[in-house]
Amino acid sequence: MDAHELLGRRRFVVGAGTALLAGGAVTGAEAAVVDGPLPDFHPALKNALTFPLAWGTSPIRDFRAWRRAARATVEEHLLVERQDGTPYAPEFGGRAQGEGYIRELVSVSLTRYERVRGALLTPHGDGPFPAVLLLHDHGARFDIGKEKLVRPWYDDTRLASARAWADKYFSGRFVGDELARRGYVVLCLDALGWGDRGPLAYEQQQALASNFYNLGSSLAGLMAREDQRAAAFLAGLDRVDARRVAAVGFSMGAYRAWQTAALSDHIAAAASVCWMTGLKDMMVPGNNTLRGQSAYYMLHPGLARHLDIPDVASIAAPRPMLFLNGGLDTLFPAEGVRVAYDKLRAVWRSRHAEQRIRMKTWPELGHVFTHAMQDEVVNWLDDVL
Repeated sequence: MDAHELLGRRRFVVGAGTALLAGGAVTGAEAAVVDGPLPDFHPALKNALTFPLAWGTSPIRDFRAWRRAARATVEEHLLVERQDGTPYAPEFGGRAQGEGYIRELVSVSLTRYERVRGALLTPHGDGPFPAVLLLHDHGARFDIGKEKLVRPWYDDTRLASARAWADKYFSGRFVGDELARRGYVVLCLDALGWGDRGPLAYEQQQALASNFYNLGSSLAGLMAREDQRAAAFLAGLDRVDARRVAAVGFSMGAYRAWQTAALSDHIAAAASVCWMTGLKDMMVPGNNTLRGQSAYYMLHPGLARHLDIPDVASIAAPRPMLFLNGGLDTLFPAEGVRVAYDKLRAVWRSRHAEQRIRMKTWPELGHVFTHAMQDEVVNWLDDVL
């Protein structure tokens, strides 16, 4: 087939998508995949997403009733049952002194399936202390998970990788250690595939997610359930003031932070750095989400038929929430961030709580969590907690 024939076929196929949008019939032979992995008819699929359960669109007018209904809908789409009856059975060890805090390792049962190891940092003093559930990013780097945010005093082989990660994304800081120095108990655990629960190879993610689906379960749902349980475990520690527990994360960890706030009443506030957008604005040619792979950790099948991404985060209203993003972040185009921020602001405003949500764009920054951004998060936590 020469170039003219290819161009003709391209026009024919795009025309098929146009016919579908107009309500016309399309035969199987006319369908195709265009713009990389998007189907030709993806505009029609987008147009079908009206997010009917969103606050303000839903027929439910009582906010508490809406919150219960929206959370129940998300819970249903996780495809992983609640684990409330599973004992945590924590085991502590590997204690060491930090600068103004104690480091220790903890192993817990977040689900009935396996034990998970994490880093637990506790400030010197009597307590109870405010606490942070610190949630690590994806980053296509799997040999380190919790070590991305907490200096691995227990493993010299991971220290070089951890330092390189901190230099690349966090201005050379270990965010968890800084929070502990500032008076917060910090819990950071490995998600499935990272650190002690890996390392997973990048190209294996899609198969892992597929196998979860084949087993009637969900990779993203498992991560959501584990983060829920981690929040409850942290809030239940004697050293922690259960009324002052926050979720904080960067990139995929930011997604996990606002998702956990939406699904857990143990979270009093959440700070999310570099993960918030409108779904339709993210699903555009060239966006990383279209590649699959890492997207499966944040994909709950069918949920978009009910709620947009900021609609899910809004379940946490009117609790304090902080969203930061970089204006040069190619993963989250500016229009999608604006759409999401507008939706979030409207929900908090409807609760007469607009002062409790803060959204800021750093125009000169990309996909990073710099020294200055970290300071803003910690100062904000000091205020709201």
